[in-house]
Amino acid sequence: MSIALRPMTGGITYRRWAYLILGGALFVPYVLAGAVLLPLALIRVQYLFGNAVHLLLILLCVAILMVLTSFIPAVRTVEGAAVRELLGGPITEHGVGSARSWAARWRWTAWFVLHILVGGLVSLVTLFVPPMAVVSFTEPFVSNQNLGGLRLPQGHGVWRWVIPIGGILALICVIYAVAAAGAILARLAPIFLGPSAADRLAAAEDRARTLAQRNRLARELHDSVGHALSVVSIQAGAAGRVLDTDPEFARRALSAIEESARSAMTDLDHVLGLLREDAEDGSSRTPRSSLDALDELVASTELTGISVDLRVTGDLAAVPQVVSREAYRIVQEGLTNVLRHAGKVQVTVCVDVQPELLVELTMVNPLGNPGPAGHRLGRGGRGLPGMRERVTVLHGQLTAGAVGNEWRVNVILPLHLSAHA
Repeated sequence: MSIALRPMTGGITYRRWAYLILGGALFVPYVLAGAVLLPLALIRVQYLFGNAVHLLLILLCVAILMVLTSFIPAVRTVEGAAVRELLGGPITEHGVGSARSWAARWRWTAWFVLHILVGGLVSLVTLFVPPMAVVSFTEPFVSNQNLGGLRLPQGHGVWRWVIPIGGILALICVIYAVAAAGAILARLAPIFLGPSAADRLAAAEDRARTLAQRNRLARELHDSVGHALSVVSIQAGAAGRVLDTDPEFARRALSAIEESARSAMTDLDHVLGLLREDAEDGSSRTPRSSLDALDELVASTELTGISVDLRVTGDLAAVPQVVSREAYRIVQEGLTNVLRHAGKVQVTVCVDVQPELLVELTMVNPLGNPGPAGHRLGRGGRGLPGMRERVTVLHGQLTAGAVGNEWRVNVILPLHLSAHA
């Protein structure tokens, strides 16, 4: 029962009714043009070719006016706003109010003409039926009434109630007809106004670029700031334990904490610079960490108690900047993983640059016990998946796993594909 009464009680019916009446209001200028202006302008056609040709030409001119009006951007904007606010239904935000291609413009034209024609019909019925229904309610109490010169039939006895009942039924029929027309238009709106296949493809590409950018920023934050925080956590714990017994070591640890925090702030500023769309220059958008900064990375890491054996073969300057940045982040994340999962162990880091071919990174450490400090840092994270994402972007290869009593990470990054990364 509630479903049957929903068109009468639901607010969506009356919002759609307002949308249709808006179409009727838009139809009025074309009616005036077709009834007054065009007949006068084409009066000679009537004399020369007759009434039928005269009428067809007027209708053709009105149709042309409708089509030309639909191409006005302001009309599309207003129509799109009305569709979203009043019509409702399964209408997506993307595509409404815009028409990038000629196919989309013609769909908008068809929708505009459909709206004003259906709206004109609904407006005409709205102007006639509800007032007549209201007047019919007074029939049992008033005799000899007329409406606009139309004399209403009079009844006797119980028949005096037939007219108001008929008025009520007519009004109910109009409400259900308007609800049906609004529902049909709401179903048709995505077809006429929704995004085309090209629009959906463009939206998907924009979404993919946004996700890729977010993923890259997440990797930057995880690798740089995550490494710095891991180092700071271990150094702060070590400094607190030996503050009284070895103040010199505590002083060095605090100095390393300061340097790590400063480096993290620099990396964070870089990431925030990537997010600023109104940046005036690209200075903050260029990462400063690359393979040339491996010595500083090793020095700050060794202050946590890890011993790092860095071996570099080949010319680091020959590595393209984009590959050098990603390779640095991979080494940084590898050392962070050692801090998290193995503790204070010996790590061997080998960087082999083969000119015009590839750069190979190898990190080897024993499968040690992380101890209390390692447990404080936790075992979860996105270290290895983040490294794999960086390698995949550069069309490289990554293998990681236990080999005997050691954990080995091997990364190969081709140099000749860097321009396409």
